[in-house]
Amino acid sequence: MSAHPIPVAPASAPANDSQRIVTSAHLVSDKSPELSEFEFGLIIATHAFNRWLTRCMGAAGVKDMTTVDVLVLHHTNHRAMEKRLADICFVLNIEDTHVVSYALKKLMAAGYVRSQKKGKEVFFSTTEAGAALCMRYREVREACLMPGFSGAAEENRQLGDFAKLLRTLSGRYDQAARAATSY
Repeated sequence: MSAHPIPVAPASAPANDSQRIVTSAHLVSDKSPELSEFEFGLIIATHAFNRWLTRCMGAAGVKDMTTVDVLVLHHTNHRAMEKRLADICFVLNIEDTHVVSYALKKLMAAGYVRSQKKGKEVFFSTTEAGAALCMRYREVREACLMPGFSGAAEENRQLGDFAKLLRTLSGRYDQAARAATSY
């Protein structure tokens, strides 16, 4: 098997099925064959991003964190505001609260997150050690990831447009998941 991707048709010519880079040709729909190309890109980008998160955190000094641990730590640190479990799950679009709860317990045991009960609610925030770890992560990110970006306005606009598209598509996938649950 060749390690080289299937060639993509030039932008001026429509791609036929043999020119599309997909992971599952049997799922390509006539309605939007590009969606299958997008899904394959999303699959490999997701795995690359997850690998990046854990390796960047390792380079920042903590080698045993999972992807969810890293995401939960950064969101808990976001804007130095206390957050409830439900809010963390909602923002990260994680349906299983026990996954986030387990990550929070691990982060608290490591001394990066603390909890405080206010009435019936429990709020989470980063400790000084957790906030410092987030800054070390940022330093590694700046050193290793950011040199690949030019900072040009057009490049940043395209990234912003792509981020909006991802948020829109996440809504469509969430709606489809709800529909599939009762299919």
